[in-house]
Amino acid sequence: MERRRREPDDVFAGDAWSTVSPRADRALWWGTAGVVLTVLGTAVVVVGVEHGPRLPVALALVLVQVCALRWQLRAPVLVLAANAVTGLVVWALLPAVSLTGALLAAQATLCVLSATRPRRVSVRALAAMCLPAPLAFGTGGGAGTTVCLLSVVLAWTAGQWRRAQWARTRAEARRAVMEERARIAREVHDVVAHTLSVMVIQAGAADDVFTKRPDQARQALRAIETGARDALGELRLLLRAFGPDAEDVRAEGRREPEPSLARLDELADPLRATGMAVLVHREGDTAGLPAAVDLAAYRIVQEALTNALRHAVGADEVRVRVTADRGCVKVTVIDNGRSTYGGPNVRGAGRGLVGMEERVRLVGGSLHAGALPGGGFEVAARLPVERAS
Repeated sequence: MERRRREPDDVFAGDAWSTVSPRADRALWWGTAGVVLTVLGTAVVVVGVEHGPRLPVALALVLVQVCALRWQLRAPVLVLAANAVTGLVVWALLPAVSLTGALLAAQATLCVLSATRPRRVSVRALAAMCLPAPLAFGTGGGAGTTVCLLSVVLAWTAGQWRRAQWARTRAEARRAVMEERARIAREVHDVVAHTLSVMVIQAGAADDVFTKRPDQARQALRAIETGARDALGELRLLLRAFGPDAEDVRAEGRREPEPSLARLDELADPLRATGMAVLVHREGDTAGLPAAVDLAAYRIVQEALTNALRHAVGADEVRVRVTADRGCVKVTVIDNGRSTYGGPNVRGAGRGLVGMEERVRLVGGSLHAGALPGGGFEVAARLPVERAS
C-alpha cells in the first residue's frame, strides 16, 4: 500500500511541540494545572462535601488529570483520552459539577492538541469531545448542552489560533533566512566577479608584454596576487560574519576592514594597473553614513567598474563621482567605451545590474543605468540617507 504523502500541515505539526523550550513546557503545565485545581478542584470539594465517600475518589481523579497534563505536549491524544474519561467519571460521581467543568482538563488538552498536531487529528478529537455534550441536557437543559459545546469549540479554536501564530513566525523566519542567503550570494558575486575580471585583464596584459617588457609583466602578476589575496580576505570576512564563530571573532577584535566608500581607491588601483585611467572624485563627508547606504554605494561602484572591464569595448577611462549631502548620496560611474548591452537605458541580463537595482531598492533609492548618446555607459544611483537610517 502506497504511503500517504505528507502535507505541509503534517510537516509543521510534527515538530511544533519540539520547538517549545522546557521552561515554556513547565509553564504550560503549571498554568493549566493551576486552572484545573482552582476551578474543578474547588467545585468538587464544595459539591462533594454532601456525598461522603465519593469526594476522595473525585479528588483523586482530579489529581490524575493534573498529573496527566504534564505530558500534554508530548502525547496530547493519550492525555486527552485520559482526561475525558476521568472527567466523565467525576461528573458521574458528582452530577452537580457541570459537565463543562468536569471536562476542563480535557478542553485544555484539546487546545494543545489543536495547536500542535495535524488538523485532521484535531478535528477528530473535536468531534469526539462533542459527543458527551447531550449528556449535559439532563442536568443543565439546553443551556448546559450549549455551554459544553461552545467551550469545546472555543478550546479547539484557541489552539488553531496559536497554530497560525506558530506558522506565521516560522514563515517569517524562513523568509528572513532566504533573504539573508540572497544577500550573501550578492556579496560573494560582487567580490569574485570584480576581482576575477581584474585578474583576467591583468593576466592578458602580462601575456602580451611578457617577453618585451618583463618588468610590466611582473607588475601585472603582482597585481593579480594582490587582488587574489584581497578577494580571499573579503570571502573570509563574509564567512566570519555569518559563520557559527562570528561572535568569537567580533569579541577578539580580528575583523578585517569592511567594504566602505573610504576604500574606493582600493577598488580603483587594480584597474589602474591594467592601464585604465580611473578618476575618483568625492564631494561631501561620507564618514557618518549609515552602514547600509555605505555598503550599497561601495558595491554599486565595484559592480560598475567590473562591468566597465567586462562589457565596455575599448574603454580606457572610468570616472567615479560620489556626492554626499545631508539628504542623500549620489554615485555616478561613467566609462568611455562601447557598451555591449546594446542601447540606452537597457538593463543587463546578468546578476550585475540586477544586484545593483536590488541594493538600491533595499535602501529606498533609485538607479539609472544605460548607454550614453555620445558613447560610454553610465550608472547613476541616488541613495537617501534618512530612509536607511
